[in-house]
Amino acid sequence: MDVMETSLAYLGLGTNLGDREANLLRALKRLGQLPEVEVLRVAAIRETEPWGEPNQPRFLNTVAEISCGMSPEELLAAVQRIERELGRKPTYRWGPRVIDLDLLWFEGEPRDAPELTLPHPGILERDFVLEPLEELNATLVEELRGAAVSL
Repeated sequence: MDVMETSLAYLGLGTNLGDREANLLRALKRLGQLPEVEVLRVAAIRETEPWGEPNQPRFLNTVAEISCGMSPEELLAAVQRIERELGRKPTYRWGPRVIDLDLLWFEGEPRDAPELTLPHPGILERDFVLEPLEELNATLVEELRGAAVSL
C-alpha cells in the first residue's frame, strides 16, 4: 500500500451572509470530507469589519490548517466547488458572500499565475487573515514578513 504524501496548507474562511457561524462550520466539515484533506487545526473565529467594500455586514473569519494530498491547483478547484455547493454566488469584488475560501499558503509550492498566487498576496495586508494565521503558525507569519521586507 502506498503512503500518500501530504503537504501542510492554510485556508482562510470568511462569511457575512446568513447564519455566519453555521456557514463556517459547514465549510470546515466539507473540507474534512475531501478524500485527500485532513483539517488539523482551526483558529478562533473573529468578527471583523468588511475589507475593500465597507457598506456590507460584518464578517466572521478564521484560518484552517490542513494536511493535503493534492496539488495546490486541485485544492483550489475543490474549495471553489465547496463555495458553489454552499451557495456562493458571483457578485462584485470584495462583495458580501455566504462563504469565501482562500488558499493562503501551501508548503513548498509557491505559485505566481493569474489563477493562483502562493503565498496569497494579501496575507500581510489583512488582519482578518494575519491574526488567525499567526495563532496557528507564528513562525510562518514571521517568514512571510521577512520575505516581504527583503523584496
